[in-house]
Amino acid sequence: MIGEKIKELRNDANMSQHELAQLLGVSTSTVGMYEQKRRTPDINIIKKLSDIFDVNIERLMDEEEEKSDKCFVEEIFASNVFTDSIMRDKLPLDTYQALQDTIMNGKELSSEHAQVIAEAMKSWAVSKGATHYSHWFQPLTGLTAEKQDSFVEYHDGKAIMAFSGKTLIKGETDASSFPSGGLRATFEARGYTTWDCTSPVFIREEPGGQKTLVIPTAFCSYNGMALDKKTPLLRSMEVINRQAVRLLHNIGEKDVEFVHPTVGGEQEYFLVQEKDFNRRRDLMFTGRTLFGSNPPKGQELGDQYYATISEKVTAFMAEVNRELWKLGVVAKTQHNEAAPAQYELALMYDTANIAADHNQLAMDMLKRVARRHGMVCLFNEKPFDNINGSGKHNNWSLVTNKGENIFKPGKRPYENKRFMLFFTAVIAGVHEYANVLRATCATKGNENRIGGYEAPPAIISISTGGFMETILDRLRNGQEIEESGRKYLEIGVSTIPHFKTDKTDRNRTSPFAFTGDKFEFRMVGSSQSLSGPNTALNTIVASKLGEISDRLEKARNVDNEINDIIREWLNKHWDIIFNGNNYSVQWEQEAEKRGLPSIGNTVDAILEFNTEKAASLFESFNVYSRQELASRVSIQLETYAKSVNIEALAMTEMVNGQFIPACVKYTSMLAENINSIKNACYEALAGVQKDLLIKCDKYLEGMSRHSNELVKAIHTMHEMEADYEKAIYARDVMSPIMLELRRNVDKLENIIDKALWPVPTFADLLFY
Repeated sequence: MIGEKIKELRNDANMSQHELAQLLGVSTSTVGMYEQKRRTPDINIIKKLSDIFDVNIERLMDEEEEKSDKCFVEEIFASNVFTDSIMRDKLPLDTYQALQDTIMNGKELSSEHAQVIAEAMKSWAVSKGATHYSHWFQPLTGLTAEKQDSFVEYHDGKAIMAFSGKTLIKGETDASSFPSGGLRATFEARGYTTWDCTSPVFIREEPGGQKTLVIPTAFCSYNGMALDKKTPLLRSMEVINRQAVRLLHNIGEKDVEFVHPTVGGEQEYFLVQEKDFNRRRDLMFTGRTLFGSNPPKGQELGDQYYATISEKVTAFMAEVNRELWKLGVVAKTQHNEAAPAQYELALMYDTANIAADHNQLAMDMLKRVARRHGMVCLFNEKPFDNINGSGKHNNWSLVTNKGENIFKPGKRPYENKRFMLFFTAVIAGVHEYANVLRATCATKGNENRIGGYEAPPAIISISTGGFMETILDRLRNGQEIEESGRKYLEIGVSTIPHFKTDKTDRNRTSPFAFTGDKFEFRMVGSSQSLSGPNTALNTIVASKLGEISDRLEKARNVDNEINDIIREWLNKHWDIIFNGNNYSVQWEQEAEKRGLPSIGNTVDAILEFNTEKAASLFESFNVYSRQELASRVSIQLETYAKSVNIEALAMTEMVNGQFIPACVKYTSMLAENINSIKNACYEALAGVQKDLLIKCDKYLEGMSRHSNELVKAIHTMHEMEADYEKAIYARDVMSPIMLELRRNVDKLENIIDKALWPVPTFADLLFY
């Protein structure tokens, strides 16, 4: 109420936020937060406001406190979401039940019911101030896209608000303008967006006051080919549901009606000040720094991780949470990450497609809100060299319609045949299709992160934890399992309560770890959509569940067959299990002996999607057709080559337009100083200046030479036609030149007068 009153009074006085901020002695963004109820003004601000506008705002504050008994979160949570309770309230019973039948069982929704739903959605959205609607989808750019249309139509001289069932279900966009990997030619422009009724519709509050009804959709071509990341994900969810239910029925759990994969995403990101971001062309064009030497202090002391969050970032996080709560998105955890200026936001678990949607919403909100606070949010996996990069840990599990987590082992997991079968299926699937999982994380940004000491190595293995490893080892060898109770943690302080420890420690170096009741896939990059990795994971596990069911359905004795499958598969796939230090050189050597693949570069990883093994897997379950899979390979190779090209262009621009002029100016100053000393007959005192001039000249010459080489390489790549050829050239020729160019610039950064250096340094960007 106070914020609304401030806004009302400011508008009456025809005063801008900036003008009021100057009167109050605060920033413009702070006034904005007051007005949008993101911060309550302190008492000094209240008094100033009372004087400026000659009103008793203190009384208004007392009134607001009296109304604050109701939890603010409960009041705003999902306030902008067309929730199930709203649907029950606004839809006729038969229409509501028909929609639920579509959501739960995939039954086709009639056009009559769609019309009723569209009318209810429109009425609800308009009542909340919405004037536009959009079909929101995830094209193969890795971002989200939409086209906004107005509810407003003109009839008989009057404006009316209209929205039809046909418009709700189907939209149309130019498919040839998005990456399609050959699925659409330039002249074949028609593409369709289709409503994903399993993901809630919501209202987004746009800058300038516009409110838009946002409808999550899938995106396909005129001939039905998937042009997005969501369609294959939805297909894979149906596949794993079908195979999981089939297996559960085969082991006697006939009451299970459906199983859905759940995902919880941990989103890491960096925040830099907008004023510094705007002075770095590399950050603006590529999302990462292409030059920069190490600051005196990085993350060596480990004092950033979980440290107290600064007031500036706390205010930013508070607003992010409030905006996400309105959309029904819950960020369960937030904290400082290991690197300076790095943070993490972990979302609550949800069904896989909703989790992917919510993660995209969170990324969008992080970017929007950061700008309001004078900062820029970076999702590039490695925006700064020599410090931790950012990932997106993908926590995956399976849950039945009864709310039971299939991967919850219970007190005696070895007696839980459901858990053991599904657990064994994951081990077998990850081992057999490790290269496919690696391919899902193959991006230019992730190439700079994977294999570093803050990220999993390129070798995929599974950490089961010591407790489970012991059980699995005994099962595969046919040995009896000894009972061992969980121990209590005691640290020798009587006032601190004792508690039972978890059954296993966490292995943060593992790319794929069982963490008690879920699997954490840690290789996913921070800029990636969750859709791709989960599409592959669902399909891989579904394939092994299907194989188990094939055997059980032919078995004379199901219990004996279950024991045989677990023992055989654990022995066959034991090499994928590793609970040690994945960063060690010894593990690299051991993994090679075990025959585990290690794909260190992006291009080779992408090509793992191009194998007969991958094509057969996805085609057999109709998750990707061969043509759709080939299109992804083409797009990823093209994106890799273009990303390297953009980085190369940014480097040459910065070198020629910023670094060379700065170096020339500095060396000219040095030369003048040397001549002045010589003229004063003190030539012996010019040694330091001479050494600096020689070093500068050496690195300046190297910088200029490598920049010219890079310009030639850019032209050469442009003359190539094949995506594969360009990607290989970008990796093998351009990237080494870019690395040498960077080394020369970074050396000069440590020599040249800081007042002359044309861009903010790592110290400027990371410590503020």
